[in-house]
Amino acid sequence: MALYTKQEALEYHSKGHKGKVEVVPIKPCKTQKHLSMAYSPGVAEACRAIHQDQSLVYEYTGRGNLVAVVSNGTAVLGLGNIGPHAGKPVMEGKGVLFKVFADVDVFDINLDCNDPDKLIEIVKALGPTFGGINLEDIKAPECFYIEEKLKGMMDIPVFHDDQHGTAIISGAGLINALEISGKRVEDMKLVISGAGAAAIACAKFYLNLGIQKENVYMYDSKGLLHDGRKDLNETKKFFSQKKDVGSLGAGLKGADMFLGLSAAGTVSKDMVKGMGKNPIIYACANPDPEIPYPDAKEARPDAIMGTGRSDFPNQINNVLGFPFIFRGALDVQAKAINEEMKIAAAKALAALAKEPAPDYVCQAYGVKELKFGVDYVIPKPLDLRLIEWESTAVAQAAMDTGVARKPIADMEAYKKSLRERLGESRKRVEAFVDMYNLDV
Repeated sequence: MALYTKQEALEYHSKGHKGKVEVVPIKPCKTQKHLSMAYSPGVAEACRAIHQDQSLVYEYTGRGNLVAVVSNGTAVLGLGNIGPHAGKPVMEGKGVLFKVFADVDVFDINLDCNDPDKLIEIVKALGPTFGGINLEDIKAPECFYIEEKLKGMMDIPVFHDDQHGTAIISGAGLINALEISGKRVEDMKLVISGAGAAAIACAKFYLNLGIQKENVYMYDSKGLLHDGRKDLNETKKFFSQKKDVGSLGAGLKGADMFLGLSAAGTVSKDMVKGMGKNPIIYACANPDPEIPYPDAKEARPDAIMGTGRSDFPNQINNVLGFPFIFRGALDVQAKAINEEMKIAAAKALAALAKEPAPDYVCQAYGVKELKFGVDYVIPKPLDLRLIEWESTAVAQAAMDTGVARKPIADMEAYKKSLRERLGESRKRVEAFVDMYNLDV
């Protein structure tokens, strides 16, 4: 049953203040003195200080808590190339999630630009405004080029969530699924349906977790990536098998893990039946997975199954990653989000899933308990402990790898401050929403 109608969704976006976000002053502006400090002439004091020491921009402006969500609308959710205007509701939504889950402020930047080099030039020029750049919904293979170039040109984190978000969350699920199933990561056969940005990033991330490249079988719309094909770009060639082993069904025979980042109906019950013992199945096509959860479990009751949906166990949802990854990176003024920080995020998520879920989380999902096991390998997005577990792990990894410009001296105090900050932020958000008194 659908949770909403089309009209309800449209009214949610249009009632009252249009869209989903607004900019709100956080300093008083009630008196002449306030006004003179907010702008002229008092603002000059902050300008002079930053001019003398550029690092003070983090002290006297909001740059250190401001992320740009940048898109050109060429690969929006399951909608495809719908352009920057139609993609804007998604980018605003991303801003809502950043704020609600981790108290990170966002400007959504929707660019009418399909030239990768021009887009890079624009984003680089925006650098002084932001503490981090979240690239979003930019089609492959351009997204790989854009991210890599910007990472080399900018001194703030640049993170393409469509790639790395799914990799980190599913990677956390993989870590725990390995423990539950008793599989050895170096022996695993991985089959992937889809060869876009998320699929490539997931496969590369899994290599860092120990999966061997020769055991990765990646399929695009034309079949297996293999050396006999002449239509593969350089990104796809990296995962090319020496020989064609046949269809997706043939590839899945004896496979230990299936990752779906393609389309609904790609996988059948018979294909799942042919997989190895205790198969790991992460079917992430949205809104409908490559194989429905009930069908996969009926075919293989021993499967550890996850999808992108919230109405079944083990939801692989990027909101488990990006708010908290950026929170940790911003708090140490990181120059980048590196592989060590991504792995730290995945391990923190995996560890949190082993902790008993609080009652409020269980109530939110209508269950009596959530206990580590086949049906609970990834934490739930509404678990408020995520910010202290994941953000601290990311911040620590940033410090350990030398990309932090502002190290945290007391991590326990930092954890406490994160809990308090999230609580206060949510109160502010609720107060603003209540102010509009919208029945949505």
